[in-house]
Amino acid sequence: MRNLGLGEHRTIGSFVWAKLRAFSEDNADFAHFFELMFSEKENIMYEMSVGYRIVKTTYGEAKSITLKRANALKNRLSSLEYDAVVGISMGNGPEWIETFWAVLASGFRPLLLNLRLDDVTLEKAIAASGAKAVISDGRRYSVETIASSELISSEEISPDLFGTEVLVMSSGTSESVKICAYSAEEFRHQVICSYGIIKNCRRLKKHYDGCLKQLTFLPFYHIFGLVAVYIWFAFFSRTFVHLSDMSPQTIVNTVKRHKVTHIFAVPLFWETVYAQAIKGIKARGEKTFAKFEKGMRISRAIGNLPVIGKLFSKTAFRELRENIFGESVQFMISGGSAISENVLEFFNAIGYHLANGYGMTEIGITSVELSKNKKLLNSGWVGKPFSGVEYKIEDGQLFVRGQVIAKYIIENGERRDRDGWFATRDLAEMKNGRYRILGRKDDLVISSSGENLNPCLIEPRFRIRGVTGVCLVGVGKTEPKSPVLIVGVNGYISDKSFAAVSDEIGKILSELDLSSQIRNVYFTPEPLLRNDEFKLNRRRLASEVENGTLKQITARSVSENLSGDPLFDEIRAAVAVALNIDEESVGEDFDFFVDGGGSSFDYFAMTSKLEEVFSVSFAGVRPLGKTKDLYEFVKASVNDVGVSV
Repeated sequence: MRNLGLGEHRTIGSFVWAKLRAFSEDNADFAHFFELMFSEKENIMYEMSVGYRIVKTTYGEAKSITLKRANALKNRLSSLEYDAVVGISMGNGPEWIETFWAVLASGFRPLLLNLRLDDVTLEKAIAASGAKAVISDGRRYSVETIASSELISSEEISPDLFGTEVLVMSSGTSESVKICAYSAEEFRHQVICSYGIIKNCRRLKKHYDGCLKQLTFLPFYHIFGLVAVYIWFAFFSRTFVHLSDMSPQTIVNTVKRHKVTHIFAVPLFWETVYAQAIKGIKARGEKTFAKFEKGMRISRAIGNLPVIGKLFSKTAFRELRENIFGESVQFMISGGSAISENVLEFFNAIGYHLANGYGMTEIGITSVELSKNKKLLNSGWVGKPFSGVEYKIEDGQLFVRGQVIAKYIIENGERRDRDGWFATRDLAEMKNGRYRILGRKDDLVISSSGENLNPCLIEPRFRIRGVTGVCLVGVGKTEPKSPVLIVGVNGYISDKSFAAVSDEIGKILSELDLSSQIRNVYFTPEPLLRNDEFKLNRRRLASEVENGTLKQITARSVSENLSGDPLFDEIRAAVAVALNIDEESVGEDFDFFVDGGGSSFDYFAMTSKLEEVFSVSFAGVRPLGKTKDLYEFVKASVNDVGVSV
């Protein structure tokens, strides 16, 4: 089937090259960017599910709405001077795109507020950028706050001067607020990189049923979402698919219903999907899991054979793909932090294509692994720098140079213009022109012996049963700080399981010859990632350990008052089987839905088992999440019918 939305061009390559030629160095401003981006008026810009309908917005429709919004905004902010800063505080959606361009078309510079951050941090960004107003879909700020729904006009504006820059906030894991300014020239170079990408990796330009559709998982206000998701694909008038929420079922349903082809996300997303998939395979029994493991072994052996390897993956793992995203997904990228090699191998073995990419708020997106070689893909390399971008490593640290880097950065009230090599503070290695990120220089923990401990190399060794997360930090007011290994465990873990986890942690520390350097292991029942965090905030965790605000768990703080009661033990076993977790993790206050992440299907399977064993009925009973509530209900029901327990 011929790919749709290419106009007079028969191939993607000629279409891409024609649009890039039109966006030349002589007209690299946002006015020309806007006209080129919305020139394929009949192409579908955005799709979303509204009830049983799929609602579509064309690029032509979006352009008209954008110019009407710009007219309303310019009238509302008529007192502001040209190139004033106007914040955008909105979630993903067609309204975000229309507002983004409306701010530029009104002659203002948009500040993309990172909604994952708290109000205090956002107010600092507003002050640092000098923003005079904010367009919001809910939050209110200290400056004039305009509801996005108020930007309505019946007349389109004829823009005379577009704003000159887009201001992007850092992700918030550093101590200070950073604001990075990008002009149309930097975005032009980012777009130019896309031509080299599709030349070197045909898989990335693949459509499905004639369409290329990008899932809007990443927020547009984040550099990864802004450049890799929006700018790269909107310039070539491809389609974006709306994600109404982040629940696993919504994601799966959206991908399948809209036939999404491209998914770019952070490692946490891929690791969650991987964990759920493995859980589902194990739940089907030992024979099924053994069959899966055999398939993975065969894939490792023949994965790099172009025809045979691809055919095997497509055939052997068809049912598994159907249970994850289906067949439409053509290309996936992970970025933002380190990803497990096991996760990369899983997706690339079962017939998808998951690559690791690299970028920062300060430098944009600068590389992605484009090799077809499964071993390279699965090893976590981030590829070679894009055309026009240079990498170098000095003292283990990665430096980047190129026109894609932010024009200037505002930090602590000071402006730093782009000048030569940018020090990323990322540790890296290079082999055969390819690069791999080894962690953050800032995250190194110096032990009492003077040795640098790299968390990114140490933490993966502690992915063991019963551990929900691991983070190595340095704690203390002076250098060298004391290395502390923060270990997340289930708050309802039994003394027996806690002791087993503690012993295993000690064993691994000994094997790594780290026992004398990491003497403090801090067990916590609290999640290491909070709210909308998608990577570990090491500074926050270290501060909470230091201040004693991170809840700590010890063997003496764990109790299961009902442990030993035969009825309770039966119910706990049923819960554990339904959730495919360790029985010892299920305490009396354990919540099936909140703590166990159980679905309505899991709950039905569990209660059906209890009905069969105890001859009780859950019909008409509201869902009982806590184990002790299940216990009380079954106990009362059993006693009512005179059955001895």
